Amino acid sequence: MVGPSPLLSSSAGSATPTQKSFSAATTMNSRASFERDNLQPPNPANGTRNLSSSAVSFGPRGSSLNPSIGPGSFSSELRSQMSSRAGASSRADLYTNLEKLDEDDDAVMAEESLNHLREALKREEKIKEGSENMLEALNNKKAKQSKEQRNRVEAELSQSNQRIKDLRQKIYDTQHVKAAPTTPTRALADGFFPNNTAGSNTGVRSPPGASRSGAGSDFDDAPEVSPSYALAETLQALEVEGMTPEYYVSRANSLVELFKKHPTLKYDLVWSIFGLRMQVMLLSESREVVAAGYRMIRYAISDVSSLKKIRSLNTDYLVILSLIKERKADVEREQALKFVRAFLDVKDGVHEVSRAVVRTIAAVAEQGDDRLMSICIETLAEILVRDPPLLISSGGLAVLSEALSEGLYKSPESLAGAFLFLLDHPQRRKYLRAGYELEVLFTAFTDSLLANETLLKQNSAAISSALRSWPGLMNLSMFDLRAIRSLISSLMLPTPMIKETVLDIIYNLLRIKSPGWASSFLAGRRLTTYGRVATLKSTAAKGVGATYVDEAGDEQNFVEHYTALLLAIFIRAGLLPALLEVTKDTETPMLKRKATLLIGETLKLASRLLPPSWSSDIQLLPDLFSAATRFETEDHYLASQVVYQISSVSRTLYRSSPSIAPGTLFASNATDSAQDDQPKGGAQVNLDDAGFRQLLIDSAVLSSSNSAKWNWDTIFRLIDGPLTNGKRLEEALKASKFIKRIISFYRPFKYKFSELKNNRSNQKYVRVGCALMSTLLQSPEGLKYLADSKLLRQIAECLAQCDPTSGLTAQYPMFSPDRLLDTLAMGYFPMLGVLSSDTKGLQMLDRWRMFNMMYHIVDRQQRPDLIKLLLSHFDYNLQGHPRLLLSKSLTAGTKDIRIHATNVLRKYACGPRPGTVTHGVADSKWAIQLLVTQLYDPEVEVCATVVKILEKACNNKSYLEYVVECRPSLDHLGEIGAPLLLRFLSTSIGYHYLDGLDYISNEMDDWFLGRNDSYVSVVEASLARAFAPDSKDKDDAANRMSILDDGDMEPEPHVPPHFYRELTRTKEGCDLLRQKRHFDEFANTIRDYGMQYDDSELITKVKGCLWAVGNVGSMELGAEFLESTDVVQHVVEIAQNHEVMSLRGTAFFVLGLISRSIHGLEIMSELGWDSNTSAMGNSLGFCIPTDLGNFLSLEPWKHESIARVWLPETQRTMAQIEVRSSELIESEKNSTSRRILELVVDLGNTVLFRKTMGELLLLRQKKAIGFRQVGLFRKVMVLLEQHHYRLNVRRAVVECFDKAVLRCIVFEEEGEEISEEAGGRSRGASKSSVQGHSQQRHARHSSRTMSEGMSSLGARRINVRDIKKEAQSDSDEDDEDEDEEGSEELSSGDEQRTERQRSVSDPGETR
Repeated sequence: MVGPSPLLSSSAGSATPTQKSFSAATTMNSRASFERDNLQPPNPANGTRNLSSSAVSFGPRGSSLNPSIGPGSFSSELRSQMSSRAGASSRADLYTNLEKLDEDDDAVMAEESLNHLREALKREEKIKEGSENMLEALNNKKAKQSKEQRNRVEAELSQSNQRIKDLRQKIYDTQHVKAAPTTPTRALADGFFPNNTAGSNTGVRSPPGASRSGAGSDFDDAPEVSPSYALAETLQALEVEGMTPEYYVSRANSLVELFKKHPTLKYDLVWSIFGLRMQVMLLSESREVVAAGYRMIRYAISDVSSLKKIRSLNTDYLVILSLIKERKADVEREQALKFVRAFLDVKDGVHEVSRAVVRTIAAVAEQGDDRLMSICIETLAEILVRDPPLLISSGGLAVLSEALSEGLYKSPESLAGAFLFLLDHPQRRKYLRAGYELEVLFTAFTDSLLANETLLKQNSAAISSALRSWPGLMNLSMFDLRAIRSLISSLMLPTPMIKETVLDIIYNLLRIKSPGWASSFLAGRRLTTYGRVATLKSTAAKGVGATYVDEAGDEQNFVEHYTALLLAIFIRAGLLPALLEVTKDTETPMLKRKATLLIGETLKLASRLLPPSWSSDIQLLPDLFSAATRFETEDHYLASQVVYQISSVSRTLYRSSPSIAPGTLFASNATDSAQDDQPKGGAQVNLDDAGFRQLLIDSAVLSSSNSAKWNWDTIFRLIDGPLTNGKRLEEALKASKFIKRIISFYRPFKYKFSELKNNRSNQKYVRVGCALMSTLLQSPEGLKYLADSKLLRQIAECLAQCDPTSGLTAQYPMFSPDRLLDTLAMGYFPMLGVLSSDTKGLQMLDRWRMFNMMYHIVDRQQRPDLIKLLLSHFDYNLQGHPRLLLSKSLTAGTKDIRIHATNVLRKYACGPRPGTVTHGVADSKWAIQLLVTQLYDPEVEVCATVVKILEKACNNKSYLEYVVECRPSLDHLGEIGAPLLLRFLSTSIGYHYLDGLDYISNEMDDWFLGRNDSYVSVVEASLARAFAPDSKDKDDAANRMSILDDGDMEPEPHVPPHFYRELTRTKEGCDLLRQKRHFDEFANTIRDYGMQYDDSELITKVKGCLWAVGNVGSMELGAEFLESTDVVQHVVEIAQNHEVMSLRGTAFFVLGLISRSIHGLEIMSELGWDSNTSAMGNSLGFCIPTDLGNFLSLEPWKHESIARVWLPETQRTMAQIEVRSSELIESEKNSTSRRILELVVDLGNTVLFRKTMGELLLLRQKKAIGFRQVGLFRKVMVLLEQHHYRLNVRRAVVECFDKAVLRCIVFEEEGEEISEEAGGRSRGASKSSVQGHSQQRHARHSSRTMSEGMSSLGARRINVRDIKKEAQSDSDEDDEDEDEEGSEELSSGDEQRTERQRSVSDPGETR
């Protein structure tokens, strides 16, 4: 999809490994890991069994689980609490003796610890920031009045800094300490059977199959044991009956470890044996054993065929019954859900997920307080993307819509992504209702009674995500922008919380970056009081000038193009009138100011992005001015006030932003910016004597030696103004102690400047220090004073402390890592950078041997932080030691140092430095030469960084020609170097250079035959990243002070270069394109197949042709290709009428590309599309239709109802043939069973629910014979599959049936009825086989072989079948006769069962 890609995100982060001891010691890690997949085998309650050190105990069946789990989390950790009889010591052993099941246990624990530490670090940094702001505010008050409060704030700031330091150290330790191996080295026997030791303290004699795995057996020689033999031994051990649950869990763990160690082993499984073992485990009475069975069978999944074999074991029934259990069985429910999710990881595995299972998952997702709710919602969303008919027929769509509207899921944007995926294509769109599924997000904004802050924030994120995608934008623009109009109209509601959230959404969608003075303005301060706003113009220009350095001015910004469309839609929906209404609100001044600022930003954005036909009318604000001119009304005063505020904000925005129109050059405005700053500086320099002395007095430096009492703003004005005059500086040096005291303040070993905390409020001291260095370098008097002062000598001594060869050491070096991070000791490096910008400053640094020390530091590579500081702050415009240090770091440093040094070259290779006089490419030759050399770096990351920098530098034609002259070889880089080679095509020199290498013809054929289609996925991924909202982490990082100068780091370009775009930059390339006739082929493909949507590969082909046509048409030389065909008309038709929304978006961006050329703009204007132009008449490419209705023309579609959705038989568990409830009830002959079915149907009626449930429970108490019938159970399951029931209703219905019924279904032992006592004895036998209560039976079984175990299991199955046949009752009799005959058959069946049970206990006797 082009543009914002509506994908269902699935996070798959790789955990950082760490030691368990650290995770256990971290106090933040109080919650259990929810990604852990471990089963803890239980200890018996009597404590007689000697287990390994990693085993734990399981309590009885009724014990409860109480994991400390947060809402919306999903855990695969299986554990159980001890019974009350085990005591406190046993409960302690439960959590201290955890046995590992998955290899990523430690990694997940470490990742959770890191997440907690990072969250704590963010909180501490916010506290620190607040303390700094408070301290800055207190500094403006009188010292006596705020002394006590300042002391408290400083104490809190100090504590916060210490906590931040400790947290960073913990994070560092967690990331770098190597974790212990997750699976310790041990014998294979111990690995498979860790709890089965030779010494028997167990109280239960081990069978031969288990004893083989003990110590001292032939299993000790681990490397010689084959995996197949180990698998057979483990399965034989699982066959043993009468063991404790921990025995089976440990063997299941061993089998899982075997599957993970030998993944191909799962393909050799004999499912007749392995499946039987799994069925027995899944029918166990122990929740932990059942969970282990789910986990074991999940790891045995290999492909779709294995899924079919697993489903043939009747696992659907087992999964359904596990999911509907109560919360105390969360350990089992969780593994059952993970088992279902494993189906989705297999290709086409979703077609093996049954509707009954999905209905059960939907029932769990409806429970707002269920721990598995969030993961169930996420599972439903994933099924919606993979198989929409399955989810629709299972009733899961209503659950997802409810989760969106009510905020049940904490990440609604991912759910919205699933809906957006369906809305993109007409074949998927039919399952949703037009204008409904996404509009539920707006309910929180239009209903002020139900609004709450959490829900508003969640839904605002989902709305922003939807409006950043083409399916969401088109769907929400239906019905004359109904949804967007409702959002904007909510600004009229009297709820401030809703208003503020809507304003934030608009700020976010329009990508408005508020200026630095916005927070002060919103707080209520006047526009004239926040400092020198006029000087912000040049500062902003320096920051963004590089964006428009491109000489050709042809770099298209698709994000701004989409923003222009959004702005036009908001304006059409009535944004400005709604904002004007908010400005009239006098109850909330903050919202009023925020709306005023948004009006100013909107008008500014409209003038830059929208065509004149759009922006000219809205700039006038006719409604506001008409209200202001009605002098006879009271609204006149309010409207006049709003006009004044908007005017003030607009003026301030203009003064605080660069006056650079898109498409113009930075250099054209550099002179104007310098002229804007010049009068102010001149006025400061030319002060008279009285004014100069008054400034000296106002600075308070002469009156006090305490730097805390100095006025640093006045000091900065003095240093940056009058003292730049040599006479004034000489006067300050000789006639006063002004310079002496300031220099003394900056001396490192005075511990004044060097011990200040590194925070935002203290950065003024660094600025003053840099200005002082610059001022002293401008006059001979200043140079002499600086050379004689102790400042540089002491800085050199601090560097010598870090030089291993100097011989100077210190217990606490001034430039230690902690001090550089926490104090202003890092401020000395910007001062050294100022000195390196002047030849005399370089001489001073060389005088004190600083460069020698720096060479040693770079050579030893022991202090990468110090090396990065030096490289970041040096000025490299002059030839000398700084360039040599940089070159040395580029070649001899570590990979991180080389990457950092390469990024330092970015600002010297991509264009002239702001504030410097440029003489052309000569100033950047040295940087380009170093970068070309870096292309041969052995690390791919370094080469990729170099390619990006050189690609940006090639925007300048002279730089591009010089790069070509260097003749770099890029064959070894492959795809990484392709963008740079494409840049070479844009000039004739580069064209001939590449033509001589036979690159052009080969690359052109490659693009025509396949690369043009693959470019679609590349550009869509790039656009998806560009449209992604800014993360909170980036915002938090922007608020923190960095010790490195990263201000010049530029983001990656929005879109990768296109071959045909670069080819048509030159006349030679156009001739080659005309000769190959590729453009005609692209135009024919668009004309013939542009409107089709059935074939996904054909859609990709059309998208590739569209991008090729757009890139060719964006060049002036390529415009003749557009005129020779009518391809533009077909592109417009695709943009306005195509059924696939992503293809519409591609066509929209392509039309923007075409409008960049003069001929293309003329063609677009004839077709009803218009674009804004620069002052020079160049098109900016932000082309939008004059009539938005034609573009936003998505017609409502016919909804596919649930009744018409067809599912294959593989997705229907019980209802192989769709039947109605009435037909199902009529098919039942027995009156009691028929009544049970009627009651189950009535449970879906909320009016009859209480009465129906009471009658159903009454039948259960009377032990109705139907609850022991397999046929009736199947029919009830059909009803539960076809209809919607709540989770508690499903649980109540299933619990009415005898548990032996499920056993018969799983083992496919069909029968009409199971006697009550037979079922009870079956349950008792099952329980005794799992809990190990029958020692005599266990002793007999211990001497059997694996084949005898199989025969005994077969005998047991025959026994159950015989029991059912002899326990049948005649269902045709009336109820009383049924009860009498049933009691007789129960007794006779019990007697016959006793005889057959002997054959099961000892099958050898039957032979």
